[in-house]
Amino acid sequence: MRSAAQPPRSLKWRLALWLVVPVLAITPLLGLGLYRLLHGTAMDWLDESLGDTALSLVPLVHSQDGQLAMEVSPATDQALRFDRQDRVFYLALAPSHQPLQGDASLQALAQADPPLEAGHWRFSTRTLEGEPVRLAQLGARCGPGTAVCQVFVAETLHKRDGLQRQLLMATGLVMLMLCALLMLAGWGVIWQGLRPVQRLGQEVERRDLDRLDPLDATVPSELSPLIAAFNRLFTRLSQAAATQREFLANAAHQLRTPLTALRTEIDLALLEPHDPQLTPLLQRLQRAVDRSARLAHQMLALARAEAETPQSPQPLDLRAVVTQVAQDWVTRLPGGPSEPELDFELQPAPVRGQAFLLRELLENLLHNCACYAGEHPQVTVRTGCEGAVAWLEVEDNGPGIPPAERETALQRFQRGTGARGTGSGLGLAIAHDIARRHGGQLTLLDARQGPGLRVRVTLPRMDGLAPPQTLG
Repeated sequence: MRSAAQPPRSLKWRLALWLVVPVLAITPLLGLGLYRLLHGTAMDWLDESLGDTALSLVPLVHSQDGQLAMEVSPATDQALRFDRQDRVFYLALAPSHQPLQGDASLQALAQADPPLEAGHWRFSTRTLEGEPVRLAQLGARCGPGTAVCQVFVAETLHKRDGLQRQLLMATGLVMLMLCALLMLAGWGVIWQGLRPVQRLGQEVERRDLDRLDPLDATVPSELSPLIAAFNRLFTRLSQAAATQREFLANAAHQLRTPLTALRTEIDLALLEPHDPQLTPLLQRLQRAVDRSARLAHQMLALARAEAETPQSPQPLDLRAVVTQVAQDWVTRLPGGPSEPELDFELQPAPVRGQAFLLRELLENLLHNCACYAGEHPQVTVRTGCEGAVAWLEVEDNGPGIPPAERETALQRFQRGTGARGTGSGLGLAIAHDIARRHGGQLTLLDARQGPGLRVRVTLPRMDGLAPPQTLG
């Protein structure tokens, strides 16, 4: 079985990855270059210090009775060898390579290298007495004439090794901090740079067919073509939605006139003398015309609900809406041999909205009960408030809608698999749309007792001291 495709990585993740990889690749190279620069500079300073010691030995060489000699007092010897970390060695050789003064252990190293001319230097790392040392060799004029002596100074590498470790640790720490700062700064730049895209996405998310005005977001120039494309799309959608609503309204309006005339002709045919065998046919035609007229009315209500938006909602009371609508429905429920049972449990439910849309919502819910509640309908209408919401409930004793089909039942022209009656599948969809346009929600629930369906509509409760309007 083919595994599910992995979702694409976010743009933030991609940008961060493109930033991290170069930083992780370049930072070690920068650290290595910085370490080598600092290490070379520090070693040069130590070599200069070692050379200064060699230069301090040159004035101690003098000529006595035609012979070169070097006199170093104990105090001077101690000063030359003083170092808190390393051992220091020195040796001065006459032009004839005879030692004048110093450590005899350096003589083997001194004779291994050729002599230098006056003023020339040589630095090298050697091994003395089984320990690595840094050796400085200086060619210096000494005595009468052009004689050149060789001066050697060596020291162990403890100080250099310690400094090398410190430089390595400091450079590594600096590079880690630099890498972390660069990544943090890069993430901040990415987040800040993508904020216009996030705001644009949120603005587009809030758009629907009722709000297709052009986007006027302040975005970087790179997003301007995208904004222009969205605005062109919104214009086309707005035109298409307006055309659809106009067609639906015109079609429904044009259907109502011939259907009304046809219903009148059928009523007259039933009243006038006719063959009794035609009565069932005329009654079926009458029911079909009624259903078509109801469908046309619902389509017109749907078009009107889509065209109207609650731009200036008025204070209302759902209890008054129920009272007005119920007066027209008491005698319209198909109760069969017995009178229909229409119960009311009404409490104040102040909201803000449009009265004709809320009446249409309740009309569709009651008509839904009339179509599907059965031969002995028992319908209960309730209103009330709970916290910050006002609610309206219409409950019947019909077969109800299985929970798995309730979401589908809120879609247009959809009916439950066990639905009876002659409904068109628009009533719940229209009520659902009207509830959403008022900032509310329509929910299909089980009846409180026994079988049936309970439709609950919740709307934002009206705040303020102004009393809700009643419907007379």
